Amino acid sequence: MAAANCLQPTQLFMLLNYTSSIMIVFLNKMAYTYGFPSITLTMIHFLMTFAGLKVCSMMGIFQVKRLRIMDVLPLSLAFCGFVVFTNLSLLYNTVGFYQLAKVMTTPAIVLVHWVFYKQSYSKPILLSLLLVCIGVAQATQADVTTNSKGLFFATCGVLVTSIYQIWVKTKQQDLEVSAFQLLFYQAPLSAGLLAVIIPFVEPPFEPYGVLAQEWSAPALLAVLGSSIMAFLVNLSIFLVIGKTSPITYNVLGHFKLCTVLAGGFIIFHDPLNASQSMGILLTLFGIFAYTHFKLKESGAVLPTASKQGSGSSA
Repeated sequence: MAAANCLQPTQLFMLLNYTSSIMIVFLNKMAYTYGFPSITLTMIHFLMTFAGLKVCSMMGIFQVKRLRIMDVLPLSLAFCGFVVFTNLSLLYNTVGFYQLAKVMTTPAIVLVHWVFYKQSYSKPILLSLLLVCIGVAQATQADVTTNSKGLFFATCGVLVTSIYQIWVKTKQQDLEVSAFQLLFYQAPLSAGLLAVIIPFVEPPFEPYGVLAQEWSAPALLAVLGSSIMAFLVNLSIFLVIGKTSPITYNVLGHFKLCTVLAGGFIIFHDPLNASQSMGILLTLFGIFAYTHFKLKESGAVLPTASKQGSGSSA
């Protein structure tokens, strides 16, 4: 039962991330349809995350641990780089190439782990990740044309995103803090850094700026709902990566994409051709293979087993 007790929280964190991530996509889309600026919305998300964590600390859910700002600053800078470069990648690339670049985050994490952290992966794990990446690329097939500027921003976005996700894991270990304690510092710091960037990329008083127009009640409700959901997304990211690994979090993200594509076809009758369907199936096969080999390598057992010592990070 030790394995079950240890795996249960991780499964709950993954479920929380899975559901909140899908919900925030629709809430963000609602906010964007009203013309709400994206980076400004991200800043509000982190302010709401900090407020939510403050309430959690007051309720005794976790105890704030004093940290040096300089210890958390690299993580916040990496996050801001992730936001800026992914937005620039979407601006200068086709949606298809933008999606393809996001898929490359998984192999980029493997590469960064190998080069800078001397961490290697077994051949079965690498093969399963390859199947996942090929499947996602096929499932999201579209126009993948790019240009030199778009390629540069996409590459920077992939590298910074990879580093950010790795640091979410290593910072919790190095600073000996929980996901709550680390995010409590990173959220307001990231919001402050984004506040410095916003006047240059989304001038508040320029047309379409956040202070240049009066927002309707539905628009404000969409922003509020999105911000509340962002608290759950941000927290669950730190919890999932902290309990498992950046690679496992990426695999979870690919699974979310598959369910969104399949759900769009089943519920909203979105177009989905045979090649995309095969891509979804290939991705799911790769995900199941990754899960199988990862559990096998970590010595995890079925919940009904009584073997002790299981439950290491997945």
